[in-house]
Amino acid sequence: MTRPDTDAALDAYSRVVTAVAADLTPHVAALQVTGPDGRSGAGSAVVVPGDGLMLTNAHVVGRARAGRAVFADGSEAPVEVVGTDPLSDLAVVRATTGAPEPAALGDAAQLRVGQLVVAVGNPLGLAGSVTAGVVSGLGRSLPTRDGRTARVVEDVIQTDAALNPGNSGGALADSASRVVGINTAVAGWGLGLAVPVNATTRRIVDALVRDGRVRRAYLGLVSSPAPLPAALAERTGRRRGLRVVDVVAGSPADRAGLRAGDLVLEAGRAPVAEAQSLQRLLFTEAIGRPLPVTVYRLGAMVDVIAVPTELTG
Repeated sequence: MTRPDTDAALDAYSRVVTAVAADLTPHVAALQVTGPDGRSGAGSAVVVPGDGLMLTNAHVVGRARAGRAVFADGSEAPVEVVGTDPLSDLAVVRATTGAPEPAALGDAAQLRVGQLVVAVGNPLGLAGSVTAGVVSGLGRSLPTRDGRTARVVEDVIQTDAALNPGNSGGALADSASRVVGINTAVAGWGLGLAVPVNATTRRIVDALVRDGRVRRAYLGLVSSPAPLPAALAERTGRRRGLRVVDVVAGSPADRAGLRAGDLVLEAGRAPVAEAQSLQRLLFTEAIGRPLPVTVYRLGAMVDVIAVPTELTG
């Protein structure tokens, strides 16, 4: 038998999840696309501000140029692919006929570990499926591969909200029904990942709508936020850096001499304490230009110069 205070807490939790589900479900569609080779793909997509614009995953869209969106009320709309950005695993499609009103967008920069989040998508063809959980981790990096090209999706949200095939491209929302992430992968049992909705994401979406693609600079680092050793924190006046978890072989980071285990303190002469700090440097203007990187390695400060290349398919 549960105690009254436990019952009240569970009721409050249920009300929040129910409200978010009711708010978001009309704005999340089941997405089906067909590529030029005849291969089909399926996932979810979220209606965002713009004339019929919808946000989904690049890996859902693949090389397709068109498809169909089915909304929670049963209505359908043909869609055209506006643009894809594999580095962020984001894609924008546009419904060419009527689409629901857009969902409200939030800011993943405001998320905290332990915060309640709700995932809405279409797993296994089950429209309008809702799961809930908490933010398990922030600032994760997700290595991906497309053919021979290795990529790293930065600043990923980790959540324990259950995700299944078809959830990719769906919404991850906070308790106020604001979309703070686009569900992107199932990494393992009880582990879901989502691309954050933040200032960098908005810049990516704007570029996709304007140009159909994002010219991205590529380093080839897999990193995770990490605390600085006490002595180093006192010396620098900073508390966190980026721990290099892996370096993609043959990448600009590899050629610059960066190694797994390095603690990145600065990039481009600016402090880095989260994946987004590095990611926001890697746009068009960084391609082919020397990027100074300062790391802490085996008790010493080490300066290297990396030259990002343009990310290509």
